[in-house]
Amino acid sequence: MSSPLGKLTSPVSLVVDVVLVGAFFLYLYSLVAPHVPSRDPKMIMLFGGLCAACMSGVFWLAVQMFRVVLKAQLQAKK
Repeated sequence: MSSPLGKLTSPVSLVVDVVLVGAFFLYLYSLVAPHVPSRDPKMIMLFGGLCAACMSGVFWLAVQMFRVVLKAQLQAKK
């Protein structure tokens, strides 16, 4: 598989991914913040944000892998 596939990402796709990940982060934060076992708002923000950031990082990697594999498969069919 030494055939060059060209550029697999573009600046526009990266911007779309950043928006998707930001929305995913806000959604996850709203889900996990009520489950933080603390009454201190700073601790709730800290641990809710850390949890949402970790899962958003995994989501970012998954979106990037999906885009690259899909584009490579579509280019390989041509």
